[in-house]
Amino acid sequence: MSDFFKTVKSVSQGKYTEKMSKFLSFVEPVQSADEAKAIIKRYANEYHDARHVCWAYMIGTDRSEYLSSDNGEPSGTAGKPILGQINSFGLTNVVIVVVRYFGGIKLGTSGLIVAYREAARIAIEEGEILECHEQAQVTFTFPYLSMNDVMKLVKGGDVKMIDQQFDNTCSMTLQCDADKMPDLKKHIADIDGTSIQE
Repeated sequence: MSDFFKTVKSVSQGKYTEKMSKFLSFVEPVQSADEAKAIIKRYANEYHDARHVCWAYMIGTDRSEYLSSDNGEPSGTAGKPILGQINSFGLTNVVIVVVRYFGGIKLGTSGLIVAYREAARIAIEEGEILECHEQAQVTFTFPYLSMNDVMKLVKGGDVKMIDQQFDNTCSMTLQCDADKMPDLKKHIADIDGTSIQE
């Protein structure tokens, strides 16, 4: 499994017209299937007057969680071609919604596949693709007396502090690139009194 993955930086959109049917496409970065579904619902509400609101999403660095919908178009003519573009660009943590306004002329199965594919491609190319490094987190407790050593560790490398609580027993959550996590855990374990929570 790769430690790197590609996603989109921000929302982008495209437009494709075929035989008077208009296809408006939108790409958004997401972190979960629930977030993707909320975005799909938002577009469905916003474009409630459109004939079809078709979509696909892909989640996870291993690209194992995905779903697509033809939303009333003939089976396999909308969701699959949209998902196909996500795969072609090697993206994940992304949702693509394509809104179709029917122009009165039927496109046929192959015409629909081309139109949804092209609309998705244009929206992706209008945006910026980011290569991201998979992240991992670790939470650990430590005695207040070890605070200096812990803070040296935080300041010493490519580590991001996500959460901290300072009391009689302190706790902290750190994030770093997934492939550097074993080293980080080893450094934490070397500090007196630390306890890593699995």
